Amino acid sequence: MMARERLGIYGERMSEAGDPTGRGEAPFGVLVVEDEEIAAKAHASYVDRVDGFRLVGIARNAQHALAALTDRIIGIDAGQVDLVLLDMNLPDGHGLMLVRSLRARKVPVDVIAVTAARDMQVVQEALSLGVVHYILKPFTFPVFKTKLEAFRSFRLSLGAEQGGNGQITQSQVDAAVEGLRAGTGPQRAKGVPDAVQDQILGLLADEGHSAAEAADRIGVSRVTARRYLEAMADVGLLERRPRYGSAGRPVLEYVAIA
Repeated sequence: MMARERLGIYGERMSEAGDPTGRGEAPFGVLVVEDEEIAAKAHASYVDRVDGFRLVGIARNAQHALAALTDRIIGIDAGQVDLVLLDMNLPDGHGLMLVRSLRARKVPVDVIAVTAARDMQVVQEALSLGVVHYILKPFTFPVFKTKLEAFRSFRLSLGAEQGGNGQITQSQVDAAVEGLRAGTGPQRAKGVPDAVQDQILGLLADEGHSAAEAADRIGVSRVTARRYLEAMADVGLLERRPRYGSAGRPVLEYVAIA
């Protein structure tokens, strides 16, 4: 099967395997770079849950990641990696050092930082090196999904809009960048104040609550609490699940999607 090409964030050619979906859009290959085992598995699982993406591999440190992205790891094809989900605090060096090495070697991959590092100087330098998104830990799956979908839309729009000479217009560039910016904010439920959504997400992060229990904790009526919880569940921030007791009908409870 012949490989196709698509453009990276800097316009570099990126080889792409044939489309397994038959829709003309091959999934983006993702390398997760994370030293904590639980976090690495969680991020890998998240990748598999987002349409249009597939996990290529997991690297546990900067050296391993660099080797994987330069075809020095058996079992990982560097040409199949389009996106790196990069933790900044790695045991053998800072994530920015890895990004600099990738840029110096002209490795054609895009990078999304997935990290707890909140230093503004680090954020600014990451963006200056072409890191396309910056996801702060802890985060929920809907936030992660929004970022990846915005990245995918951005990349596909660049590939779709270019003409036969590989050039695009200013309006096409503006539309592509605007699509990328659409993923900068977390998913929000309409009709629920942001402060209340944050309060509910914090409350339901570790254990589920029924509407009545949540109402008592956040100080609203049961009817209002149920309306808030249902709105947040509809946009994927919360999961509904039954809680079975010793007798009677199960109680519907809500839990934050990690």
